[in-house]
Amino acid sequence: MKTTIEPFWWSLFGAGGTLAALFIPITLIINGLAIPLGWLDAPAYENVLQLARHPLARTYLFLLISLSFYHWAHRFRFTLYDGLQLKHLNLLIAVICYGGATVGTIAAGYTLINL
Repeated sequence: MKTTIEPFWWSLFGAGGTLAALFIPITLIINGLAIPLGWLDAPAYENVLQLARHPLARTYLFLLISLSFYHWAHRFRFTLYDGLQLKHLNLLIAVICYGGATVGTIAAGYTLINL
C-alpha cells in the first residue's frame, strides 16, 4: 500500500473551510458594514492594537488566515487538476499551491508576532 500525505491536505482543507464559513462573515459584517455605516462606534486605534496583541486574538487571526490559505490552495489545486485537466502538472501545481499557502502562513505568523 502506497503511503500518501493527501489526508493531511484534506484535513487542512476541511478545517479552513469550516473556520472560514463560520468566522469570516461575522468579521466582514462588523468591519465592512456595521462600523462604516455607523451601526457600531469605531474603536480607537489603541484599543484595536491592544486587542490584536492579546494571545487569543492572535491565535484566532492566525488560524483563520492560515487555514483559509490552505483551503484556497487545495480548492485551487483541484480546480486546475480536474477542471482544466492539467493532470500532467499535478506535482508542480501542488508545490506552487501548498507552497504559496505555507509562505502566506509564515508571513501571517511573522506579522502577528511583531505586532
